[in-house]
Amino acid sequence: MKLLQKIVLGILLFLFVTALTLFGSILFDGITGKDRIHSLVNTSIPGMNGGPDVLAYVAQPNGEGPYPVVVMIHEFYGLNESVVGRADGLAKEGYVVIAPDTFRGSTTAFIPRAIYQVISTKPENVDQDLDTVFAWIKADEKLSKQPIAILGFCYGGRTSLNYSLHNPNLDATVVFYGSPVTDPSILKSLPGPILGIFGGSDNSIAIDDVNAFETALNTAKIPNEITIYDGQPHAFVSDMETIEAGGAAGQAWQQMLRFLDINLSKKGTTTLSPIVSEYRSSFDWKYYALLAYEHSIGTASHVH
Repeated sequence: MKLLQKIVLGILLFLFVTALTLFGSILFDGITGKDRIHSLVNTSIPGMNGGPDVLAYVAQPNGEGPYPVVVMIHEFYGLNESVVGRADGLAKEGYVVIAPDTFRGSTTAFIPRAIYQVISTKPENVDQDLDTVFAWIKADEKLSKQPIAILGFCYGGRTSLNYSLHNPNLDATVVFYGSPVTDPSILKSLPGPILGIFGGSDNSIAIDDVNAFETALNTAKIPNEITIYDGQPHAFVSDMETIEAGGAAGQAWQQMLRFLDINLSKKGTTTLSPIVSEYRSSFDWKYYALLAYEHSIGTASHVH
């Protein structure tokens, strides 16, 4: 009996020390990395209605324009160099790209911290910050009449979808391997066409869920282009170097460019619909648990 008690006590002590170490490492990474964002951003967008300012990296095309606008949302790591690189790459194609920090000053390369960032970020705060970005675009003389798309990767893919369900004034949505919504009654609120790009070997998003997403979009009569790239892992469109090397990442990028070219070729509306949506997605614990696995030892462990 005493041996059993010692074993149980040892296990509990191990779990306590492990949890304490994990918590400490998350805290330490947050403290030591608080200046990372400021080395990446070049714009501070004034907060709207008393909200906080939103830090962002804004990439401008060469020439006078005017150019369509794309809001680019980062992965669960936060705004980082790979996002900045993709924003610059897209700007070269003739788009003003705004990549906001939706974690309000936090970015990391540490997976436990990345998960913590998502858990501790309130969806209503993300909507508030993206509303601030949208209002800033509409207040800019050169941008106010241009069409606006939102796109994102991983966490940013789901965030882009969620924000399109919140703001009826967007012209197009691009989801790169973000957890999909499969309820047609929700998806019918999407204001424009949607492009969804997924990896066939992504263990964090089931192929059945992607197919259900496409079916739900069709049921809701939302124009859509859903593509599964066979054999590709999660986060396969990771940075401009990978994109420029060609392969599936390059093909997916070119597919996105065609989609944006078709759907952002018109002038934006000058009469805005009120943002009244109360849609809030629940936190998908299963998705983020599988995402942590994918980035640590799974198919996306080569990324970052």
